[in-house]
Amino acid sequence: MSNIAQPLIRLDAISKVFYTEEIETHALEGVHVDINKGEYVSISGPSGCGKSTLLAILGLLDTPTGGTYVLNGHKVHDLGATERTRIRNREIGFVFQAFNLIGDLTVFDNVELPLTYRGGDHVMSRTQRRERVLEVLEQVGMAHRLKHYPAQLSGGQQQRVAVARALVGKPSILLADEPTGNLDSRNGEAVISLLNDLHRAGSTICMVTHDARYAKFAQRCVFMFDGRVVDEETLERLREEEKEREAGQLVRLSA
Repeated sequence: MSNIAQPLIRLDAISKVFYTEEIETHALEGVHVDINKGEYVSISGPSGCGKSTLLAILGLLDTPTGGTYVLNGHKVHDLGATERTRIRNREIGFVFQAFNLIGDLTVFDNVELPLTYRGGDHVMSRTQRRERVLEVLEQVGMAHRLKHYPAQLSGGQQQRVAVARALVGKPSILLADEPTGNLDSRNGEAVISLLNDLHRAGSTICMVTHDARYAKFAQRCVFMFDGRVVDEETLERLREEEKEREAGQLVRLSA
């Protein structure tokens, strides 16, 4: 029997095609990605390269057109909506660019919310939920703001609350979609520092970012171009070729 640990996440030949009446768009083509438990991975590339589509599939917010997705040893690429929702609540924590906090709920209630949807053997008592919420708010440095509302917080503070909400269910992986996109450089660096701290504490993190400065904080960088995973050298070559094509088009238009 093999002693080699299996990856937490394995994507094999993942494709995604969006169909309309007039056209089909190939957002992902033959994507292979493994993410190991405890790893910090960044996914980067130019706009429209498929980063967000890939993250949506990783987070079970969307299903692939083809290929296989194995999460924690279970095939999840072809599950129905109800089962995807159940697994997403227990296994995956999300951090979004726009924070997505609920304005009429306090910080405490926003963070507690995912726990209230749990059923079966995963139901938690009110006392257990409170203890867990306070624990993660302390972890992200926001325990002193638990009675505040999102509008009373800065952007950086709101993103810290969003990170706490993502962590509260003890997910297998934390997915961060452009977590610094709505923040100034100082608050962006603070959020990246927080993610680094969480990784050092044992969290598995996959972050999508267009910012090369932040991508390099991850242990491993996955580069994408036109729906495919490429190495960094290939990415730079393709970018240069794209710039040359655009420059040539401008010359022809101005001639």
